[in-house]
Amino acid sequence: QVQVVESGGGLVQAGGSLRLSCTASRMIFRINDMAWYRQAPGKQRELVASISSADNTNYADSVKGRFTVSRDNAKNTVYLQMNSLKPEDTAVYYCNANLKNFGSVWNRWGQGTQVTVSS
Repeated sequence: QVQVVESGGGLVQAGGSLRLSCTASRMIFRINDMAWYRQAPGKQRELVASISSADNTNYADSVKGRFTVSRDNAKNTVYLQMNSLKPEDTAVYYCNANLKNFGSVWNRWGQGTQVTVSS
């Protein structure tokens, strides 16, 4: 079995920065593409950013210019750099990855990491 594990959440003041990481629990499962989602209390889960196998990136309008998604293939890790954070960015952030291993593709969700932005 393979899992994806997130880290890097926490409490930060408005205007601050955080960097989230998401990595596969087993290196033989390579991250092909990945998306970051978030879910605030009482709201639906929304797509925040994504990165393709060709390093094409997409962002929700609400985070464009503030968030950056990137990957380090050597570490089999994808990052979400979040700058100029706002209280409305407060949510549980999840990564969703398509992992490849010998031609098979496995889709996995992370357990979520809490991001809290105080005003």
